Amino acid sequence: MRHFHRTSLAPDTVLAVADQFFGALGLVLGAADVRMRAFTGGLGTLRLAVKMEGGHYTVVEVHTDQVGESRLDKNVKKYFNLLHRTADPRHVIEAGY
Repeated sequence: MRHFHRTSLAPDTVLAVADQFFGALGLVLGAADVRMRAFTGGLGTLRLAVKMEGGHYTVVEVHTDQVGESRLDKNVKKYFNLLHRTADPRHVIEAGY
């Protein structure tokens, strides 16, 4: 699956949060670059890339090797929520129903 998220956080912060979050899930950092991370583990494999967009935002793209709504994909969404809370600590996740 392919996911993306736009944030006001700096790329270095986005990658630092990814290293901590996905490492806590038991995923092992396979490849690292200044703008990319690759993690593998029991949940699957994911590739995370960041790029600046217009100087104001950082775009985070995540590609997983899973199909549909897997546990890895759900954790990617949790990671995006964590980025949102990192950018705005007052943000509270509420049910949409």
